[in-house]
Amino acid sequence: MESYGKKATRNGYGDAMLELGRQNPNVVALCADLVGSLKIQGFIDEFPERFIQVGVAEANMMGIAAGLATAGKIPFTGTFANFSTGRVYDQIRQSIAYSHKNVKICASHAGISLGEDGATHQIMEDIAMMKALPGMVVINPCDYEQTKQATFAIAEHHGPVYLRFGRPGWPMFITGEHKFEIGKALQLSEGSDVSIFATGHLVWKAIEAAKQLETQGVSCEVINIHTIKPLDEEAILDSVSKTQCVVTAEEHQILGGLGGSIAQLLARKMPTPIEFVGMNDKFGESGTTADLLEKYGMDTPNVIEAVKTAISRK
Repeated sequence: MESYGKKATRNGYGDAMLELGRQNPNVVALCADLVGSLKIQGFIDEFPERFIQVGVAEANMMGIAAGLATAGKIPFTGTFANFSTGRVYDQIRQSIAYSHKNVKICASHAGISLGEDGATHQIMEDIAMMKALPGMVVINPCDYEQTKQATFAIAEHHGPVYLRFGRPGWPMFITGEHKFEIGKALQLSEGSDVSIFATGHLVWKAIEAAKQLETQGVSCEVINIHTIKPLDEEAILDSVSKTQCVVTAEEHQILGGLGGSIAQLLARKMPTPIEFVGMNDKFGESGTTADLLEKYGMDTPNVIEAVKTAISRK
């Protein structure tokens, strides 16, 4: 699988919102003073009457969104992932998740790839928090096209959704042939030696690792787990039954993220050697995306090392 250019996943969200606005008059956008970061100016220009700028008042934004959903609208809230989850967890739990409101919580600048803004903004715990909420769907797409497809899909889904995407320009490799379906994993390559389950930006790192490992005679099955909840248990178990060892890769804390979900599944149904690539119980710091991913162990060489360790444990 090859890249055909670079574009930020947040651009996929912004472009999809403009198209959704044209398709569905019930779609409403809310933003907490970060229109440029969420790439939704096109939606605002065309549908100003369906846009609410709440300012730096994220908790209020969640309450407004819950009210709009009660009135039959489909509200999409937008701010940084740190402010979309950590700052407003109580409002999400009480006003959205508990009553299963049809609110789409859309979070940009997730993970350490946010870069120079530093540790206070680089939330690495958001997936864990959101997947713990009953009834909450959690989606972490891997590139521009998949983010765009995911935004369309969550508009059709009734119920609360957390959609996570990022800031930096990132390789594009998903095409229109790769259809997005909530809760259905996407197999990107077939292999027999190890199953690599990756999500978000680290899907590309898994693809790069698999290419390098292939030259060393290691056959990797790479599966894109874009929906972390509900988890595609069938796809995971089918792959693991063949390869007999697992690596998970995510731009998130190892504790509570994708790796934890897969480990729980395997512990219950198919105990298997598993290695985790992700943030290992640390906060980040200011730096470039590339430097931070390398320093904190979420780069291609880390996936390669984890694969070799997992295979050695069969």
